[in-house]
Amino acid sequence: MTETTDAAGTLPQEARKWATICHLSALVGLMGNGVGFLLAPLIVWLIKRDEHPFIDAQGKDAVNFQLTMFLALLVGAILALVLIGFVVMLVAGVLMTVLPIVAAVKSNRGESYSYPLTIRFIR
Repeated sequence: MTETTDAAGTLPQEARKWATICHLSALVGLMGNGVGFLLAPLIVWLIKRDEHPFIDAQGKDAVNFQLTMFLALLVGAILALVLIGFVVMLVAGVLMTVLPIVAAVKSNRGESYSYPLTIRFIR
């Protein structure tokens, strides 16, 4: 797709839509098989990343965030043996639910969003 920006320099609607889908697909994945929260944004990003730099950047952020939360859940599961892990898993669960919504709203507006507390696995 070779959609360009308008005279005001705003992002194309198609780029904003796919960036939003990258973020929201994690929420759909949470309801699925247990790893869908990571696979769904990864698949969307891999398919659409070459269409626009905004989709590429937001997709990378979504995937990096989900990888970080996956690691947080693993650490929380290990630390559950000493009870603090339950808190870690609860916080990770809340972040995995709230932050993709914030990111999707920002992306839909054409604003770049970078998740806090994220390890940059993919640059």
